[in-house]
Amino acid sequence: MEHIFRSSITRRQVLLNVSRLGAGALAAPWLARLAAAAEGGRRPNILFIMSDDHASHALSCYGSRINRTPHLDRLAAQGARFENAFCTNSICGPSRATVLTGKYSHIHGVRRNGDRFDGSQPTFIKLLRDAGYQTAVIGKWHLTSDPTGFDHWNILPGQGRYYDPELILMGRRSVHKGYVTDVLTDLSIEYLSQRDPNRPFCLMCHHNASHRPWEPSPRYAQMYEDQDIPLPPTFNDDWSGRTAPAREQEMTIERHLTRTDLKQDPPAGLSGQRLKEWKYQRFIKDYLRCVAALDDNVGRLMDWLDESKLADNTIVVYTSDNGFFLGDHGWFDKRFMYEQALRVPLLIRWPGVTPAGAVIRELVINADYAPTFLDAAGIAVPGDIQGRSLRGVLAGRAPQDWRKSMYYRYYEFPQPHHAPPHYGVRTDRYKLFHYHTIDQWEMFDLEKDPHELRSVYDDPAYADVRQELKKELARLQRELRDTPA
Repeated sequence: MEHIFRSSITRRQVLLNVSRLGAGALAAPWLARLAAAAEGGRRPNILFIMSDDHASHALSCYGSRINRTPHLDRLAAQGARFENAFCTNSICGPSRATVLTGKYSHIHGVRRNGDRFDGSQPTFIKLLRDAGYQTAVIGKWHLTSDPTGFDHWNILPGQGRYYDPELILMGRRSVHKGYVTDVLTDLSIEYLSQRDPNRPFCLMCHHNASHRPWEPSPRYAQMYEDQDIPLPPTFNDDWSGRTAPAREQEMTIERHLTRTDLKQDPPAGLSGQRLKEWKYQRFIKDYLRCVAALDDNVGRLMDWLDESKLADNTIVVYTSDNGFFLGDHGWFDKRFMYEQALRVPLLIRWPGVTPAGAVIRELVINADYAPTFLDAAGIAVPGDIQGRSLRGVLAGRAPQDWRKSMYYRYYEFPQPHHAPPHYGVRTDRYKLFHYHTIDQWEMFDLEKDPHELRSVYDDPAYADVRQELKKELARLQRELRDTPA
């Protein structure tokens, strides 16, 4: 019963939990003590901040070589930094549906951008609201249907624009003057300031930065102007060590960035490698300028919690909907199961649970957020949720049966970017994925080849590893109720 005490749930929920144990399981004094503990306890608030396309290697707390993120670093220092956090489908809409439901794309139904999210299905937000939480989402939604389960919603239409953004407040459209990242934070603070202080809240603050076309705040327009950003180690990758999709994609810095992305025509006379590097500098500087404003606004939200005396009872999460190629392999965008797109930043500060400065190496996925929030609120996690609560992992007591592998599946093809559908498995050392529409496989030894430059799928020395990974892939597909193609 220790877990029930620590969850700080309501008296009614305690009695429901006790009733599941059977009438004779607890004596009357235990019932009274449990009910009293629930009445006096405080369920934690939840502030979930999600950015768009923010690669983990563009946070200095993750060792970035190209920028500094002091406010995100502060969050990491006060909470936990996850070294192996991954998305299950590296694209905007499907990732957001996974966060809400704790389920994979083939279950919640959003496989591609543009798929309509069925708002009648269960979400963690609905369960929190039913348990007395105030629920809100502000910012990027990108799920076609209107939000459900929220007391308050104020969302960007589609991707949303960077300057003077239009927002839809509970069905009513209006334009807000200013830079979108600042505006969304202003609206979030306004909502929090006007909430009922006697009830816990869950606010999902969803930024559209740092998504294409990477338009920076005017205050950062000149940032990095007098310096060159270092090229990534794989910038000039020729993709020779992989299958056809790596060569046939349409997301190269060299050929696929547009004038809208670059904001100007290249200088006369540039060609070849010099032109490619010029394009990279134009792209990466604007991308990092967008990240700088993101970092500022995470700091504003954390400062507001401190000033409002709420920090000690608020779980703060920062993550991104997916990873992003920052010139890695000569690319931008995401979609592929390669590390830069698969991996996401994940920082969690949970006072009383997370030791300050913790570094967590267990494999976690974005389907884990929903059950974590339900667990924090003392709500039973539905049996059909495919993620797992991170409470034990955050406390340094990962369950012995914690996952040793994770499953990924991407669907959208042929446009944009011509990345073929594929599914795969990743362990702490190895990765195997299958482009099933063209029947091509890739496999990597991440310990020996962290940049994923040479597939070892056909290497006889890895025959046993390949066989074990295929078995694990099949097991995960059965467990997750996905049909292999």
